[in-house]
Amino acid sequence: MLPFERDRAAASWVVSQELIKQDPELVAVAEHIWSLDPSGKRFARVLRETIDQLLNGESTGRYAWKSLYKTEKTHAGTLVEINLQREFKFEDGRDLAGGHPMDYQIQGIDVDCKFSQEFGGWMIPPEAVGHLCLVVWADDYQSQWSAGLLRAREEWLNTGGNRDKKLTVKAEHRKDKILWLWRNSPLPENVLLHIPEELRKKILLEGPRKGQRRVIELFRRVQNRPIGRGAVRTAARQLDYMARLREGKGRARTVLREEGLLIVGPYRKHQEIARLLGAEVPRRGEFVSFRVAKVKAHHGDQPQVELDGNSWVLAEQTDPVEIAPRLPKVSNEEQEVD
Repeated sequence: MLPFERDRAAASWVVSQELIKQDPELVAVAEHIWSLDPSGKRFARVLRETIDQLLNGESTGRYAWKSLYKTEKTHAGTLVEINLQREFKFEDGRDLAGGHPMDYQIQGIDVDCKFSQEFGGWMIPPEAVGHLCLVVWADDYQSQWSAGLLRAREEWLNTGGNRDKKLTVKAEHRKDKILWLWRNSPLPENVLLHIPEELRKKILLEGPRKGQRRVIELFRRVQNRPIGRGAVRTAARQLDYMARLREGKGRARTVLREEGLLIVGPYRKHQEIARLLGAEVPRRGEFVSFRVAKVKAHHGDQPQVELDGNSWVLAEQTDPVEIAPRLPKVSNEEQEVD
């Protein structure tokens, strides 16, 4: 039984039963991808990391897609293709007649990968006609992404009007001819893009040698909300951006503990603390800051956690500032988890 038959409503996939009946190769590829990534978390993370790779925040300070050069936007499709192959270990496509191999071979089936930041903007090359295409869309402004499988049949495509005769999917066939693996799924948020401009200016301070201050301001001003590595890199503006987070004189965790703030990362010990407090739980590649206070009578049955010999809760606005406890140490070998 296919995954979407078991839980169609929860998955929100738009599927065509006729496609499934008529195209066993499409079903085989879909089943394999779902087996590798049942929730879509790995796929979403690849897209998040690819967008951050293009923005290159540690070198450029950029956080918005519209700030990319045209050539960088054009290169996005290639990076998505490469990064998905690295993540899922897809084999290279076979050499086809005419010397135009597809990007991948999945379960022995040739599949071309096409990405567009504009939904429906996938450019299908003539040599892909008749083959399966993995069509991918991601929009940082909407914080959404989709991925589906299309059999690129001529009758479902618009005739190419560009110089290299690439084709696009007819609008009416984006629903009934694409088997959506994931549709309008949440893309890990680019927090710097979505906070108000006034707040962003207070974080992204202008001038040299202000990376540490920017990282501190990021976690001071954006609380109980996942902050991805890309945002930290952009604030730090340096390759060793994680050094700005660690405990140490003048560094974010140490400075902000004095203000009652904890910065938890995507590690089991940290995730459990956030979970017990009822705070946002960071996933792989994310961090969350929140203010805590020692348990007092007025906190009632509010969720709490034991740290450094005291009971702590998420601080209320009226709670006085108290020095936050140290987080449990995480070894360098501890893996990040979703």
